[in-house]
Amino acid sequence: MSSVEDTYKTVVGNAETIIRERSSKFLALSYHVTSADEVRDIMEPLRKKFYDATHHCYAYRIGPKGEEWRANDDGEPSGTAGKPILGQLLSRDITDCLVVVVRWFGGTKLGVAGLIETYREATAAVLDVSRVEERTVDRVLHIRYPFESMNGVMKAVKAMEPKILEQTFDNMCAARLAIRLSKADELLARLEKVEGISIEDETEV
Repeated sequence: MSSVEDTYKTVVGNAETIIRERSSKFLALSYHVTSADEVRDIMEPLRKKFYDATHHCYAYRIGPKGEEWRANDDGEPSGTAGKPILGQLLSRDITDCLVVVVRWFGGTKLGVAGLIETYREATAAVLDVSRVEERTVDRVLHIRYPFESMNGVMKAVKAMEPKILEQTFDNMCAARLAIRLSKADELLARLEKVEGISIEDETEV
């Protein structure tokens, strides 16, 4: 059995919750994101929509292992907002996810410990109501082969069951196949035995 880690958890769609703490209101929102550009595209209109809020704090993780991340306190004392938001994403091992917590100050200061706990609670609350699903990390292969080699290709495809993203049949046939990382080497080994085949790995490493 392969020891390759090729699954990750992420949120699907958006969710939101509201909690209140000593007159302050905290609106927590979760989003599925796959790039920093998407984060910017969400944050800019959000700041305009909730222009009367005191803070728009957020954190995100992107990539199967959460290799790209950021935490932003947006004017709250350092480490009291973005870090506890990020902490919840880490503790639940959720990635490709942005959580924003919008705060309206109610006149009573919460203190450093109070802020940390409230931002943590707000993030936990929105992740509790978010739809979380497990996805696979896939490798994408673009193959080309002569028509007479189709039986060999179909035999490998039937055995390994990759997703067929595209395929064309002609004198020279082509297909794009996606298969989870842990099974990719075995599929490659089977395909490489097919006469006349060329294989291009499209996966970004």
